[in-house]
Amino acid sequence: MTRILLSSVAAATLLASAHGAVAQTEIQWWHAMGGNLGETVNQLADGFNKSQTEYKVTPVYKGSYTETLTAAIAAFRAKQAPHIVQVFEVGTANMMAAKGAVYPVYEVMADAKEPFDPKAFIGPVYGYYSTTDGKLLSMPFNSSTPVLYRNKELMEKAGLDPNKPPTTWPELGEMAKKAVAAGAKCGFTPQWQTWTMIENYGAWHNLPYATKANGFGGTDIELKFNDPARVKFIQMLADWSKDKTFVYGGREGKSTALFNAGDCVFHIASSASAAGIEKALGQDKVGISMMPYSPDVIAKPQNSIIGGATLWTLKGKPAGDYKGVAKFLSYLSSTPVQAKWHQETGYVPVTLAAADVTKKAGFYQKHPGRDIAVEELTLNPPTENSKGLRIGNFVQIRDIVDGELEAVWSGKKDAKTALDDAVKAGNEQLKRFEAANK
Repeated sequence: MTRILLSSVAAATLLASAHGAVAQTEIQWWHAMGGNLGETVNQLADGFNKSQTEYKVTPVYKGSYTETLTAAIAAFRAKQAPHIVQVFEVGTANMMAAKGAVYPVYEVMADAKEPFDPKAFIGPVYGYYSTTDGKLLSMPFNSSTPVLYRNKELMEKAGLDPNKPPTTWPELGEMAKKAVAAGAKCGFTPQWQTWTMIENYGAWHNLPYATKANGFGGTDIELKFNDPARVKFIQMLADWSKDKTFVYGGREGKSTALFNAGDCVFHIASSASAAGIEKALGQDKVGISMMPYSPDVIAKPQNSIIGGATLWTLKGKPAGDYKGVAKFLSYLSSTPVQAKWHQETGYVPVTLAAADVTKKAGFYQKHPGRDIAVEELTLNPPTENSKGLRIGNFVQIRDIVDGELEAVWSGKKDAKTALDDAVKAGNEQLKRFEAANK
């Protein structure tokens, strides 16, 4: 009798489990976060799944940002797209042009009757992913901005005050030269040179990257980053490379290996690199401060612009699924989740409340400089030159700029020729994008 009773209970349990599994609606989330970040993404999905029983978010790693975007486009054409895909900021214009594929987040939230306050987001983050009339197209998730890292130990060896970072480019050059003379292998190296040395240099100095408010005003635009200020700046870096004051460490994030190895005194890199850099060098040896500026271009810095990615909702799924998507997006942008994401990764807290909670918890006292990214982004109200970039075929244009800058670092071209050539080739890409999306 006991055995029969136990069997009945087991059968009932299995039936209940099966019923629960059928009742849950699966939400597919394709992302580009590998390694430790991928583990954190899995934890976020798990946290949401445990918070309710109606929906189950399944995160799927699809490779690099470019690979993830390419996979999502192919899947949409095959009518097998995920509900949510993570797209890096340079893919924004291309996603906007994908008519019929995108379900704008402001519509997703409104249709699902999910409480949603766009004013809760940090201005530069919200502005980058909104229409010209302020409607949010994708959900801010992992946003970052460049900051200046310094190796305090190398500064001390050169007789420099490790607690006094350079605030201008002439100051950085002078300090870097002293450090190299004292034995440092490298004075300064930048990460993601197109993003930091061209795009953010422009925003920081209130210089246009392209016409029509950097593309926010339309697709019929021309690139403008071959201005005298940037030509002079890039040529200065090329001149610095002769005595290792400046060292080129490769595209994207490759140069961080030089800084993490203790070779370079200064490193401009994503705020999202903070946790990795502190782990590599030891937190007490790392200082974080604002990017330097060129005093002959501007009296004080304007504001930085973001990198990173947002979550785009794709059409083509059953209407009921999108209620789950809306609930998940609300969960991700909630204060506790955003604060945790920011503190564990170094990405900017995309909401003002998450930044405030982090500050009140004493996180910035324990991790000095981790609040610099938000300070840079909110330093001044954004201008047409510093709101962000809405550029078509941006991935291809960045590749062009990378190649031209490498020609400068190798001595094959001077800065003016290289930037002029980059603008010319980039404008051809813009014409192709406009023609394809008329």
